[in-house]
Amino acid sequence: MFAMVVLTAVVLVTLFRSRVAAVRRGLVSLAYFGIYQGQTEPESSAKPSRHFANLFETPVLFYVACLAAMITNLTGTAMLTLAWTYVAARLVHAYVHLGSNRIRYRLRAYFVSCLVLLAMWVYLVAAVSVNRI
Repeated sequence: MFAMVVLTAVVLVTLFRSRVAAVRRGLVSLAYFGIYQGQTEPESSAKPSRHFANLFETPVLFYVACLAAMITNLTGTAMLTLAWTYVAARLVHAYVHLGSNRIRYRLRAYFVSCLVLLAMWVYLVAAVSVNRI
C-alpha cells in the first residue's frame, strides 16, 4: 500500500509542476484553476490531472483489499504477490500514461491491474469463506 501512496505522491508533484509550468508559459491562466472553466487545460497538465484522479478510482479497491487481508490475516505469499503485481501494473500504467501515452500499452497495463485486483478479491473472498474468519 505504501508503494501506491508513493506513486500517488509522485503523480501529485508531477501535476503541481506541470500546472505551474503551464501558467508560467502562458498556456493557461491561474484563474482557470479556480473553477476549471473558461479555458482548456493544456495536455501537459491535463494528463497528470487525469492520472491523479484515476489513482482515487480502482486503487481504492486495492487499499480495501489489502486492509481486509491484514484484518483477516491473509498476508501470505499469494496475497503479497498479487499486491506487488498490482502495484507493478499501476507503475507501468503511470509510466505510459504520463509519458508516451500509447493507448495500446496503457490499456494493457490498466487491464492487467484490474485482473490482478479481481484476483485479489476472489482470493480474499474464497479464503474467508473457507476459513470462516
